[in-house]
Amino acid sequence: MAITDLFQKKLAVINVGVPLFYQDLLDQGVEVQKLEWKPPAGGNSQLVAALDQLDEIRDKVEAGNAEAFQRINEARPYLEDLARARDVIPRMGERMLLHAGPPIDWARMSGPVRGAVIGAILYEGWAETPEAAEKMAAAEGQVTFSPCHEHDTVGPMAGLVSPSMPVFIIKNRKHGNVSFATLNEGLGKVLRFGAYGPDVIARLKWMEEELFPTLKKTIELSGGIDLKGIIAQMLHMGDEGHNRNKSGTSMFFRIVAPLMLKTDVERDVIRRCLEFIDSNDHFFLNLSMPACKAVLDTAVGIPYSTLVTTMTRNGTDFGIRVAGTGKQWFTGPAGYVEGLLFPGFSAKDANPDLGDSAITETAGIGAFAMGAALAIVQFVGGSAPDAIEFSKLMKLITYGTNSMYTIPALDFKGTATGIDIRKVIDLGILPIINTGIAHKDAGVGQVGAGLVRPPKECFEKALLALAAQINRN
Repeated sequence: MAITDLFQKKLAVINVGVPLFYQDLLDQGVEVQKLEWKPPAGGNSQLVAALDQLDEIRDKVEAGNAEAFQRINEARPYLEDLARARDVIPRMGERMLLHAGPPIDWARMSGPVRGAVIGAILYEGWAETPEAAEKMAAAEGQVTFSPCHEHDTVGPMAGLVSPSMPVFIIKNRKHGNVSFATLNEGLGKVLRFGAYGPDVIARLKWMEEELFPTLKKTIELSGGIDLKGIIAQMLHMGDEGHNRNKSGTSMFFRIVAPLMLKTDVERDVIRRCLEFIDSNDHFFLNLSMPACKAVLDTAVGIPYSTLVTTMTRNGTDFGIRVAGTGKQWFTGPAGYVEGLLFPGFSAKDANPDLGDSAITETAGIGAFAMGAALAIVQFVGGSAPDAIEFSKLMKLITYGTNSMYTIPALDFKGTATGIDIRKVIDLGILPIINTGIAHKDAGVGQVGAGLVRPPKECFEKALLALAAQINRN
């Protein structure tokens, strides 16, 4: 057949890549199908080479990922007890403050994290005024800062944990590991958003002196609370476990209220504790987060695994950790959240993304389960179809689906679980996170909520490091 014969027949064209060609053919009335295609790893030869290296040992990588995913899927996090941070958190020093995100020092801390540090110092009584607390924080050697994640702990937003603070103790009954988180303060001007006024400190002191011992006695009567079971039900009741926790908090309340009444605690104290939990729809967030932490830590250090075990941010840096590289951090700049701002605030007021709460997305809930929580779009922006599409899209970059966390709107299919850095780099699709927005200045608090993605360079660094590690071995 001569080439000229080709153009005498009706053409069925597939356009690959360049949109201009597609539009030109449409303009000429030619039947054309558009194929969305991008070169692997965006055409970056170094990243392509790293992907090829991992492909050469595909059997080992797949075995590592299968083991990591199985551990994640089978984990059974239970709320077992409460205690003061200094008494249970590993390597918690007396003048140590834990914070959200990867490692950072005072000089690079964002406004809300600095505000939370000042508040924690005042709460501990290490200084009497905000000015003295700030001076102490800036002085070399007076306060040690360390990431929550390096101490089996997670904290929302600024994530501050100080030695005297009460913490939940979550045990993974399947694998035996433990995780920790402070108790949620509620909304408004709170420590986690960088506020440190007298009302903030007074609330924290009440939580330490009344709420903590009351909940401790209550949980002791419970024999442990199945957090994974609650989260699974939450997804069927309109929550996603990160920015929407209404049903989770309600179920927790139903469990603890009758048990609390069986304790020897004074009735007025019980009333105040129950009113506090009932008034705070986000109370369960500080249980869903350490539950996810206890689940994901079971995969840390599994050789050759490319699954992400940590995603977190501190308002300055975004950091991830990957199963196969253990506890090594891979960081990039924290981005700005796109979403809905409260009245009176604008984009110029917002701080870059912060908080350990992206542990929820890492474990397959949060924004990965937005298809189960369509009403959340009224808080973070977007539309109900967007929420469903996000849950579908995340399956392209994950190992599999969770056997227990399912989405009714997607015919009860499991949530996308096990972020695979190979797929993130190969496809150029970054994980989606829904989150609150903190004001850039200390002491102001939350100014909105929205959606954000990690910087791509975190995943690029992790992929290259894993390939280099394989080379050394």
